[in-house]
Amino acid sequence: MTASHRILHLSDTHLFGDGRRHYDLVDTRAALERVLERASSLGALDAVVVSGDLSEDGSAESYRILSGLLEPWAAERGAQVVYAMGNHDLAEPFEEVLGERERVVEVRGLRIVTVDSTVAGSGYGEVGEERLERLREILSESVDHGTVVVLHHPPTPPTTGLFESLRLIDPEPLLEACREGDVRAILAGHYHHALATETDPGYIPLVVAPAVANTTDVLWPAPGERAVRGSGFAVIDLPDDEPVRALIVTAPGPDDGETVYELDAADVARIAETSGRRAEQ
Repeated sequence: MTASHRILHLSDTHLFGDGRRHYDLVDTRAALERVLERASSLGALDAVVVSGDLSEDGSAESYRILSGLLEPWAAERGAQVVYAMGNHDLAEPFEEVLGERERVVEVRGLRIVTVDSTVAGSGYGEVGEERLERLREILSESVDHGTVVVLHHPPTPPTTGLFESLRLIDPEPLLEACREGDVRAILAGHYHHALATETDPGYIPLVVAPAVANTTDVLWPAPGERAVRGSGFAVIDLPDDEPVRALIVTAPGPDDGETVYELDAADVARIAETSGRRAEQ
């Protein structure tokens, strides 16, 4: 199969501007460099999409580090870089360095639309009426090769308890707007593990990219939560006359599988209380 368009899909880089380590353990800049080295054999690409939580500290310097790594790498492959906001990102430094939070990029007749699903000061996501109306207006006109929608919070239920209170609230209006337009795929992050599914009843492919920073252990018993060292990415192929395909690739490191954090039920409840939906009710 030859793809008419190919996207490298990254997510959750969680960079620091001052070189600190994520959870005092993971060098996320080194992890991103390892991911790019692993992806270097892909050849020509149309876009590099990064679906949120680009920064851990929200600093302008962290975004400069990110663009300094990604932009030259993408340019060598003829690709545009498309950034989306995540709940750890801060709007002002994001826009200062990377440009508008919500963008429309067209690459050889394929349209990529970012949607800001963040709620300031919270970990959960929501796409309000103003953002929905913008998306509906964009999708009211079709383009030759269709549209890819990118947001941080996946419009599908989480697989682990930690993200239950950090999920996207009321995803149905977003999905309805996508079904009514020419959307061929939805790309997201946030869950820190790969997930490929379909929206129902719209049957739009939804791909959640693995994180660069660490990997959620989806088999860890509830009500606890665990993440381990490990990085990866997704490659999205969009042929004109065949189904969308997602390739999930790991970027192995020497300490893969080592525990980054382990939370018990009380820890999960505390995060839900401080950053989750219940903190807003």
